[in-house]
Amino acid sequence: MLNGKKIVVVLPAYNAELTLEKTYNEIPFQVVDDVVLVDDAGNDNTSELAKRIGIKHVVRHEKNKGYGGNQKTCYDTARKLGADIVIMLHPDYQYTPTLITAMASIIAYEVYPVVFGSRILGMGALKGGMPLYKFIFNRCLTLFQNVLMHQKLSEYHTGYRAFSKEVLEAVNYQLCSDDFVFDNEMAAQIFFKGYEIAEVTCPTKYFPEASSINFKRSTIYGLGVLRTSVIYRLQKWGLGKFQIFS
Repeated sequence: MLNGKKIVVVLPAYNAELTLEKTYNEIPFQVVDDVVLVDDAGNDNTSELAKRIGIKHVVRHEKNKGYGGNQKTCYDTARKLGADIVIMLHPDYQYTPTLITAMASIIAYEVYPVVFGSRILGMGALKGGMPLYKFIFNRCLTLFQNVLMHQKLSEYHTGYRAFSKEVLEAVNYQLCSDDFVFDNEMAAQIFFKGYEIAEVTCPTKYFPEASSINFKRSTIYGLGVLRTSVIYRLQKWGLGKFQIFS
């Protein structure tokens, strides 16, 4: 705990057997109370390994629900455990778990209700091996989103996020996509509700075992991001009503 707040780390997993244990071993358990792993019907031994290394709360989907569907189960499970702060960390070891304490502290001491680990602050993305085309996509999409949402985030596309209980109760993340654009739709919901998002500099690692979507899926994701930004602005202007903001 930090400042009396229960901290739960959620791990949305898909074929994470090769990197799970390394990720888990670096979680700072001096502040983290519980860990939840959701195996999205992967075809390796992630669930069995998770139980073997000591993760008490392991959920396995019988059918693949997608990246967004996986997170929905993660957050629902963490809330049932009574979490005050929920930190979403990918178990592919692309993001360092050692930032959990810093991210949780920002929320626990009521500085900000949401924290993103940014790969762009500090030039960590290219240094860590992010493909150049993904870096360019990231920068262009982030600029577009900041303009339409009237925000100043360094990036919207990180998979390292921390939320207060209040925020998870205020937004309806069940209305978000089950695909990769879930992250952006949830961020839009958070801003729509009037919450602010803090960022911390986060180094990142790109290597063969780390999960990554290909160029085609990246393009589909990018189009989804553009749509989310446009409908956010239209709803703010009163020119439309869209389900994710209801």
